[in-house]
Amino acid sequence: MNAQPTAIAANKQNTVQQASQEIDLMALLGALIDRKYFIISLTTLFMVFGIVYAVFSTPVYQATAMIQVEESGGSVPGFDDMAGMFESTSAAVTEIELLKSRSVIGEAVDTLHLDVIAEPKLFPFIGSRAFRKFTPMHEGDLAEPSYGASSYAWGGESIDVFRFDVPKSAIGTGFTLQAQENNSLVLLNGEGEQILAGKVGQELTNGKFNLTVRSLNTRAGTEFSILRKDRLNTILDLQAAIDASEKGKDSGIINLSLQSEKPHYAETVLDKVAAIYVRRNVERNSAEAQKSLEFLEVQLPEIKKQLEFAEQRFNDYQIQRQSINITLETQGVLEQVVKLETKLQELELKRLEMSRKFKKDHPTYQGLVEQISAVNGQKKELVGEVGNLPETQQELLRLKRDVEVSNQIYTLLLSKTQELDIVRAGTVGNVRVIDFAEVNTSKPVKPKKALIVVMATMLGGMLAVAIVLVQKAMHKGVEDPNEIEAIGLPVYASVPYSDYQDKLTGFSKARKAKNKPKSILALDNPADLSIEALRSLRTSLHFAMMEAKNNLIAISGPSPGVGKSFISVNLAAVLAQSGKTVLIIDADMRKGYLQTQFGVESENGLSDYLSGRLNLEQVTKPTQVEGLNVITRGQIPPNPSELLMHSNFSKLVAEVSAGYDLVIIDTPPILAVTDPAIVSAHTGTTLLVTRFGQNHIKEIELTRNRFEQNGTDVKGVVFNGVVKKASNAYGYYGYYNYEYKSDK
Repeated sequence: MNAQPTAIAANKQNTVQQASQEIDLMALLGALIDRKYFIISLTTLFMVFGIVYAVFSTPVYQATAMIQVEESGGSVPGFDDMAGMFESTSAAVTEIELLKSRSVIGEAVDTLHLDVIAEPKLFPFIGSRAFRKFTPMHEGDLAEPSYGASSYAWGGESIDVFRFDVPKSAIGTGFTLQAQENNSLVLLNGEGEQILAGKVGQELTNGKFNLTVRSLNTRAGTEFSILRKDRLNTILDLQAAIDASEKGKDSGIINLSLQSEKPHYAETVLDKVAAIYVRRNVERNSAEAQKSLEFLEVQLPEIKKQLEFAEQRFNDYQIQRQSINITLETQGVLEQVVKLETKLQELELKRLEMSRKFKKDHPTYQGLVEQISAVNGQKKELVGEVGNLPETQQELLRLKRDVEVSNQIYTLLLSKTQELDIVRAGTVGNVRVIDFAEVNTSKPVKPKKALIVVMATMLGGMLAVAIVLVQKAMHKGVEDPNEIEAIGLPVYASVPYSDYQDKLTGFSKARKAKNKPKSILALDNPADLSIEALRSLRTSLHFAMMEAKNNLIAISGPSPGVGKSFISVNLAAVLAQSGKTVLIIDADMRKGYLQTQFGVESENGLSDYLSGRLNLEQVTKPTQVEGLNVITRGQIPPNPSELLMHSNFSKLVAEVSAGYDLVIIDTPPILAVTDPAIVSAHTGTTLLVTRFGQNHIKEIELTRNRFEQNGTDVKGVVFNGVVKKASNAYGYYGYYNYEYKSDK
């Protein structure tokens, strides 16, 4: 039985929540529509800034080069097998790291003096564009200085610094180089003090600073900024600036690129780095042959000495024994021994070379040791056979063997040395430059002008939208009468903002009220929507005051500027036009200005009556509206609150209540002073005027509480200055009057 009502209630709750979410989206969209001119203006401003930046920004060019990493390096024909012993293939990733190593980049920095930055000083903002756009007709032409700024470079100026050494403490510090007459120059520090002076081409030094300028093309008085950067930081910056990547997987093709504002600089640096890298690659590939060659060059002199010593001993023995010759049997043994000795020496050389590459427990090294042991075994067996020969033949065999072995070894080493020398000289490396560095000056890579303008425009639009939404979120001023009614205060009328009132007063919302001329909207434009709303308020008051204790209406507000006086004056005029006798009293004896609305003097008013100086008849003044009288504030007293608490005010209330159909008392804001609470204690009806978008809901609650603390109930609220906006248009059905008047 209860399930169906519960479901209906749940559906209603879901519907309300969904509607609230839709309203929130509408409110946000409406807030953007309301501030459309602000959004358009800020977006346009950012777009203009983007265009200016794109036009005046310095273009950045990109130099590109291509290097091929081959699988194996070439060598001299006929020595491929030997060259293959010393070369190995490097992956492209490894070559990229070698290319960008500090060793390679550092050599480029040192060779090109990249750690010395010398540039002409340019006029702020527009100088860079003027310098780039100058096209010299002949070599050495210079642009004429603009705006009389001859110390700046305007086009064609150049400088070539060969050397600039500074103390370690001055690295990274900027200096100024000023051109003088007769090809002279002066180096100044940041304080303008002279450090060096001399001519172009000379080495200038003072013991701490050394400067050599190769060439200088500029007019006298032009200044250049010069800086000595830290070498390591320069290398690291260049490492980060050079982009190297392999084109495709395992293709062996490396693409190089470098971006710079100076095309020639990008080309020069990239070509230099590539050249250093290729040269070092060749040196790396020929390093093994070079090391073997150095080893053999050390061994050759020793072998030659051994050969010469063996030949000398053999000759001496033959002379001593009177030219004894070797027998045929001894000759056969000799040949075998020489072969074994030669083989043994070759294996020993290989073992020495292997010992520089491998440890002794390496299988390759152990294999050579075993071969040497086997040859030594064969040699011992053969030497045992030599013991059967005569002693003279044995000695002659031993000496002849030494000569033959030394000669064979010497010949072998000499041959190896020549072969390695040819291999080293013929090594070309396994990398080569395919495309040298080149820059397409017609298409700079940065800035992307169209993209900059689009991004700046989008940024401006998003920033404007964000500002509007943040202001919307932070702004807590009431813009919907439902919020006021939600706290228990009925809204008797929503009075639209009147543009015609601005025309009457001759001031906008931003100007102060003291400039108001004499004008009443209800008389000058009775068909205005604001006056129609006040007529609706008049009807509401008729029924609201039926149970009031008297016919006095106190009108107050939370804060200044909510339009209390506007509501009071025009409501009084509307009531008087309906045939009632109405009195309006300006109870704001501090800043009241009702006299300006009716064109009367402020003197002889309420303060004069309350002080007892004048009677009611003397302070009551007629107006241009029939049936409407006014009591102005009078002289500004030092104690307005005390005057209102005087018995004369009670006497005044009794007199005017009996003499008029309705009495409207315009009071100051209650959150500022206590006067409205005193006045409201004597009136039968109290109305609160709040302004659209200005008063917070907490402020309105505090105002009501302030009245209730003094024993006064606020009858209702007049919602003043309502502006029909897209952000809250959905809330004005029934609150915002429609214009309905004659076409005449």
